[in-house]
Amino acid sequence: MSKRDYYEVLGVSKDASKEEIKKAYRKLARKYHPDVNQEEGTDQKFKEVKEAYEVLGNEQKRAQYDQFGHAGPQSQGGFGGFGGAEDFGGFGDIFDMFFGGGGRRRDPNAPRQGNDLQYSMTLEFEDAIFGKETDIHIPKEEDCTTCNGSGAKPGTTPETCSHCNGSGQLNVEQNTPFGRVVNRRVCHHCQGSGKMIKDKCTTCGGQGKVKTRKKIHLSIPAGIDDGQQIRVAGQGEPGVNGGPAGDLYVIIQVKEHEFYQREGDHIFCEMPITFAQAALGDEIEVPTLHGKVKLKVPAGTQTGKTFRLKGKGAPNVRGYGHGDQHIKIRVITPTNLSDRQKELLREFNEISGNQPTDEHENSFFQRVKRAFKGE
Repeated sequence: MSKRDYYEVLGVSKDASKEEIKKAYRKLARKYHPDVNQEEGTDQKFKEVKEAYEVLGNEQKRAQYDQFGHAGPQSQGGFGGFGGAEDFGGFGDIFDMFFGGGGRRRDPNAPRQGNDLQYSMTLEFEDAIFGKETDIHIPKEEDCTTCNGSGAKPGTTPETCSHCNGSGQLNVEQNTPFGRVVNRRVCHHCQGSGKMIKDKCTTCGGQGKVKTRKKIHLSIPAGIDDGQQIRVAGQGEPGVNGGPAGDLYVIIQVKEHEFYQREGDHIFCEMPITFAQAALGDEIEVPTLHGKVKLKVPAGTQTGKTFRLKGKGAPNVRGYGHGDQHIKIRVITPTNLSDRQKELLREFNEISGNQPTDEHENSFFQRVKRAFKGE
């Protein structure tokens, strides 16, 4: 598709003056700039207008274009690209000033929320299960009580900044191809506060805030788990310009237990029993986080067998009941047998014919024998 004539693009005659070309370009650039016009296809029109001005706004390139048109100069390096005409540098910066960089600038005097704080807390296993009430001390900034956060010496008040008249912003004028552009910047005399402090508070040095260690009471909910956090609203850093304080986030770390393991709301543990208890069955006493309970172990229980105690796990931190406790049986092989114990075991072995009596075990040992024989 052939390019449109650059004079046609800008809507000027071929004998138009440099000022007429610049004026036509400013009008079209403002009309089609993507920050101003969001209609479909305007970005292409903007590029077309910009390319035309880069050529016609440059005397040397305009002369080449008048002589060769689109084809000639492009074969010599052309007018292509968007490097800008000689007297139109800083195009992007100018539009940032003219259109505010595509967004509104923040008012330095507007109220702002304070920063959030984070605190890591280590809990014992049982405290995480049942919850607890406790106090913590955290380092934080607070409004100075001597000057009530003003930063000025008691008996004095901050004065309005004479440079920005209390707005916290300065207007900086700059000449551009669009005309004179006004750009707002934070006042460097008052750092955007709009106030000047001549007599500073000796406690905070004019900052209006001091570092302290504050005691905060925490209610640890029952069932909280490792890695979860507690949000304490309003206990972060104080706000700026009357804004609300930030929040405090307490990150929980739970110590491991020597007997219990936790997965979600469920508790897991291993319970050792003797060979005789496993073979003959027994009723054993099992510890849980909620007290001791009786557990019936049926005869012939194998090591690794797991039993479930419903509702004996951890409480759900959101109040949705309790998890379960899972007990894994581990049969302990006896060591340091007395002569009498060894005699009885040999007798038992002879009576049983050195073979397992349970059908499942018998099947297992048969498979082992066949494996040894290579069957």
